[in-house]
Amino acid sequence: MARSVRLSNEEAWAVLERAHTGMLTSLRRDGSPVTLPVWFITLDRRIYVAGQAHTKKFARIRRDPRVSFVVECGTYWAELVGVHVSGRAALLDDGEQLDRVMAALHTKYERFRTPLSRMPSTASAHYETQTVTIEIVPDDRILSWDNARLFFPGGP
Repeated sequence: MARSVRLSNEEAWAVLERAHTGMLTSLRRDGSPVTLPVWFITLDRRIYVAGQAHTKKFARIRRDPRVSFVVECGTYWAELVGVHVSGRAALLDDGEQLDRVMAALHTKYERFRTPLSRMPSTASAHYETQTVTIEIVPDDRILSWDNARLFFPGGP
């Protein structure tokens, strides 16, 4: 009997919520993908990413909203857990939801940030620019895996 490594939707969203860094893929004009690590949060089964408005990833998303997003963890093959989400991204406008997202990002990552005062001037100037936030609305194609399920039915 074959065992499934697939997570339920609830389990997949729990993995997304716990993950530290995600991999965001956006598309160049010619359709080739660009994948970059990002910090993110999840709220209400949506994924949110904030960053400097002038960066190319946001220009690509403005041009073509199709994105994918992956998180994974585990050192050994038998420990690998991951979630892949496809969907569409859009800039999040000012308002209550943006305030909620920014507060959640601050809470999740504040202890990992390097203070601007400790950065070289070129780096601090890069991060003192206007920021934007995107909201990724997933489609129905959530892929997930937990290889431990091959060894421990129902999980470790």
